[in-house]
Amino acid sequence: MIAKTPKPPYYAVIFSTIRTNIDDGYEDTAMRMEELAHQQDGYLGIESARNEIGITVSYWENVEAILNWKNNVEHTFAREKGKAVWYKEYQLRICKVERDYGFEKH
Repeated sequence: MIAKTPKPPYYAVIFSTIRTNIDDGYEDTAMRMEELAHQQDGYLGIESARNEIGITVSYWENVEAILNWKNNVEHTFAREKGKAVWYKEYQLRICKVERDYGFEKH
């Protein structure tokens, strides 16, 4: 599903990953992180896709909300396990969305 974001400006966190072959609770943790992020002040939505490269984009009202999410204890634990077990490589990018537009067929 495409996230329904407000009128810009807002922020996007783009998390691109290449996974290892080790699952060890990955799917459950990914679902928990999405659930937990949804509860954070300033959270606006998420979009995610995975093929050879996984890309998850989360949307936030401001940089402070992103920092609060980064510092969430459960999220910190998941990040550390990701580095140790789940990911061969990842890149995180934080972007300010200044313009957006779209189309939806009814």
